[in-house]
Amino acid sequence: MRWSWLIPALVAASAASALSLPALAETRAHDHNAAAPHEVTLDQGRKWATDAPLRDGMDRIRALVEPQLADAHAGKLSQAQYTAIAVRIESEVGGIVANCKLEPKADEALHVVIGEIGAGTDAMTGKVAKQRPAQGLVQVANAVNDYAGHFDHPGFKAIRKIQ
Repeated sequence: MRWSWLIPALVAASAASALSLPALAETRAHDHNAAAPHEVTLDQGRKWATDAPLRDGMDRIRALVEPQLADAHAGKLSQAQYTAIAVRIESEVGGIVANCKLEPKADEALHVVIGEIGAGTDAMTGKVAKQRPAQGLVQVANAVNDYAGHFDHPGFKAIRKIQ
């Protein structure tokens, strides 16, 4: 009787594990937060090709970040505002990752940019003790500019006056 709970618990754990395997496999196969080089490179001197979901998502991320920089530097944004911006940026990154259709080497270069965006949003939400939220916003802006310099996105402009 003491062990009567064990079999139902093992069955439940096995079912939960089996249900999570497809998602885990997909995450590992296409994880934009995986270890990547710390510097974006060009494609033999040329910018990397992009697709519409990437371009649309990066346009929206830029539009979220650029207008907030002056207020961030002036100390006018609250923690709640940084968190709200970070959540919206992370949502855009999720859309990019879910719809990513780049060639493997372009995708690898994108991992660097997305990793920097993620590090910036972590700082914005207070997950990085040694970084202020404003520094996280600047890190995201710098990642947006890395994207601008390394990916072929017609009409996309780097953010000016980051610092």
